[in-house]
Amino acid sequence: QVQLVESGGGLVQAAGSLRLSCAASGRTIRTYAMGWFRQGPGKEREFVAAINWRGGSTDYADSVKGRFTISRDNAKNTVYLQMNSLKPEDTAVYYCAADSTMIRPTTPPPRYWGQGTQVTVSS
Repeated sequence: QVQLVESGGGLVQAAGSLRLSCAASGRTIRTYAMGWFRQGPGKEREFVAAINWRGGSTDYADSVKGRFTISRDNAKNTVYLQMNSLKPEDTAVYYCAADSTMIRPTTPPPRYWGQGTQVTVSS
């Protein structure tokens, strides 16, 4: 069993930056692929970014490419999402997820999820 806890959300002005963290416990995430999803107000949950267990392969939604960066520190059992050049449309609850296989926009939902952290971008 893997427990995931997100942190780092908050209120930021457009063009600003935030770094989200996802701390895992229960089991090491060393062999798990990790990902970030988000759900904006009145919207369905959507894929944001993912990283394989080694950290050598990443995937991003087109809407965040060039602005967001996913990374991981397996020694700290933590995954990060660096978000730059934030836009009001990035406002959402951001969720961390883990699975034994690489997370893609088209794959079944990951097995493990965090509770989410709110990101609000003001214009």
